[in-house]
Amino acid sequence: MAAHDFNNLLQVIAGNLHLLARHEPDNPNVQRRVKASIAAVERGAKLSSQLLAFARRQPLSPAVCNPRQVFDGLAELLQRALGETLQIKVNAPDEPWHIFADRNQLENAILNLAINARDAMKGEGTINLSAEHITLDPKFCAGKGILAGDYVCVAVADTGIGMPPQVLAQAFEPFFTTKADGQGTGLGLSMVFGFVKQSGGHIEISSIEGLGTRVKLYFPRSLRPAPSEITQHDPHQRGGHETILVVEDNEAVRASAVELLREEGYQVMTAANGDQAMQMLLEGTAVELIFTDVVMPGLIKSADLAAWAKVQNPPVAVLFTSGHTRDIISRNHQLSPDTYLLSKPYGPESLTRMVRTVLNG
Repeated sequence: MAAHDFNNLLQVIAGNLHLLARHEPDNPNVQRRVKASIAAVERGAKLSSQLLAFARRQPLSPAVCNPRQVFDGLAELLQRALGETLQIKVNAPDEPWHIFADRNQLENAILNLAINARDAMKGEGTINLSAEHITLDPKFCAGKGILAGDYVCVAVADTGIGMPPQVLAQAFEPFFTTKADGQGTGLGLSMVFGFVKQSGGHIEISSIEGLGTRVKLYFPRSLRPAPSEITQHDPHQRGGHETILVVEDNEAVRASAVELLREEGYQVMTAANGDQAMQMLLEGTAVELIFTDVVMPGLIKSADLAAWAKVQNPPVAVLFTSGHTRDIISRNHQLSPDTYLLSKPYGPESLTRMVRTVLNG
């Protein structure tokens, strides 16, 4: 089954659960069961995204980032996730080179590696987190799928039990784990591997039994200017009264999105595919936002709707959604910076927040 179908399925389940919870606010039984079900849906979505990460097909939203800032932002979270008995030592240049990567995925990767390190040290010891500037020569790069040049090497090192060679050889395989049943999915390292490769980098593990393990992530240096800090949107902004055209070929997904948006106060119109949507727009249907699935049957693609929206006066806002992987709007599975994408399955909060952000943008 394609990830797209699976995520659509999760979206229908999630959408209906959220609506059920809203319709039965005073029923503690319903609230408790809905909460447990939504948690299971979120686990399913996470598993799906981990598998996509390994296959290097998850949509990335890369941006210029400063490794030192990433470390600083992670410090508190790491300490909370790892417990008080572990020390975290951070070592990075004061003015580090920038890299072009998806910051959320990079933070996830570091967190994953740190949790592995904690387990290898039985919860006690020091984890060294470092970033260093390194210039790789053609000899080092041969056969690794990367070009010689300047890189930032992000490393996570521990002084734990280390890995024997046969375990080391299988470390990146999906579902391979040395942890007890129920303790790990065996997807952590394969996810990190997929993300680093998809970001144009390289990953290496060195480990000595009894002495510890070091994982190195090499990211190409980026010379692009760093974006200024984006102003934060108020998370509590309410819905509005704008008209939204929901374009979605899956009837159940469409119905739950429409109901969620109507409950926020929006006027909602629907189209089952791009052809129908374009016909409505060309016939003069006035909308402020097009909320469209990326991949649909028919001649008119979601990119065509976006192109139409861009040339209107004033331009019409567009928010894409997808449970898909390879469909990502531009080459090499990366969204262009001016594209808003809401990944399925999404909840009402992320839907309404994203809709407001796009309309305000």
